[in-house]
Amino acid sequence: MLRIREVDHLVLRVTDLDAMLRFYCQALGCTVERRQDALGLVQLRAGRSMLDLVPVHGKLGRLGGAAPGREGRNMDHFCLRVDPFDAPAIRAHLLAHGAEPGPVEQRYGAEGEGPSIYVADPEGNVVELKGAPGT
Repeated sequence: MLRIREVDHLVLRVTDLDAMLRFYCQALGCTVERRQDALGLVQLRAGRSMLDLVPVHGKLGRLGGAAPGREGRNMDHFCLRVDPFDAPAIRAHLLAHGAEPGPVEQRYGAEGEGPSIYVADPEGNVVELKGAPGT
């Protein structure tokens, strides 16, 4: 039997790599861990997990077909666990980076019911920022 511990990585196909790097690195605090420009792959560190950005016109990106957009995304949303979860500070930080965070709501996740905020990246991918249960 397989035992899943946590999300290892997610791969987003992107049309504007620079805008996506600004959002994930500056607004959300990820860092570039590895680049493989010949393949068209930038790997970001997101806590204990990785987020891979693959430009749609790169070697890997062309394998995925049409570009993501409002009418055809490759994913509904993904969730990043945030600790500590200070909702006013998170909202202010996102707004300062030009993002439009949604309301804080209690949602169920890997650790149980806890607060979360949805925000869209520059290409419309929805990111859920989640706090610990009971906070």
